[in-house]
Amino acid sequence: MQRIPLSVLAAAALLAGAPALAVTDGELDGDGHPNVGLMVALDGAGNPLWRCSGTLVSPRHYLTAGHCTYGATRVTIWFDADIDAGRPGNGYPFTGPVNGTPHTHPNFPTASFVVNDVGVVVLDADAGAPPYATLPRVGDLNRLGKRRGQQDVTFTAVGYGLQKSFPDAASWKTQSDRVRMVATPKLLQINVPGFTGGFSILLSNNAHTGGTCFGDSGGPNFIGSSSVIGGVTSFGINGNCAGTGGVFRMDTDNVQDWLKTFPGLMP
Repeated sequence: MQRIPLSVLAAAALLAGAPALAVTDGELDGDGHPNVGLMVALDGAGNPLWRCSGTLVSPRHYLTAGHCTYGATRVTIWFDADIDAGRPGNGYPFTGPVNGTPHTHPNFPTASFVVNDVGVVVLDADAGAPPYATLPRVGDLNRLGKRRGQQDVTFTAVGYGLQKSFPDAASWKTQSDRVRMVATPKLLQINVPGFTGGFSILLSNNAHTGGTCFGDSGGPNFIGSSSVIGGVTSFGINGNCAGTGGVFRMDTDNVQDWLKTFPGLMP
């Protein structure tokens, strides 16, 4: 998840320094979503750049956010529910058990990242066992937005980001265990001209429903309790990861036309 100050879009956070996006006020996922993994982006020399979350949508394809893949040369991935529990010796953050080549939507660098914030990692070898996550039909989220009682439309957010973030000058406090967490945020905004347009949605982010934070970027937001990825965690409004969370939609022609260029990704 990236943070958007009121006037400027924040860049993806580096592993060293500012925190990378995590599920806040959520619960441990355990084996609930074994197809959701933590990725570390690497430069050409194999140095770690930042971490994000993402999902296996086929044996060879890992879906994440465009700002997680853009600028990276390689990607290494872990699917353990608790990455920290396996250290030392699990290769974090340099060499995970699953590796691949990142690809970013071709129009990502030509506009605000929230318009084309989708990336795919093509894996070197088959990874993980089915069931894999699936993609929505074009326009599925529009139907959710038209439902009576829209405030009761719930998503399932999964990721490895910060559990807490309080980045004020007086008291910096974070909780950044590398564990897979799950929360159930509710739909707040869809198809509003300007901010979300037809490409993003806003979900709740509070103590009641939970939400996403730095390091959850690219992680799935499943529709209800299904295995259908309505969108990937994309941005936040403030450094406290509170109030709302921005999700980039997977149910648009723009996204699915690009995903179809990867053989075997789409059914």
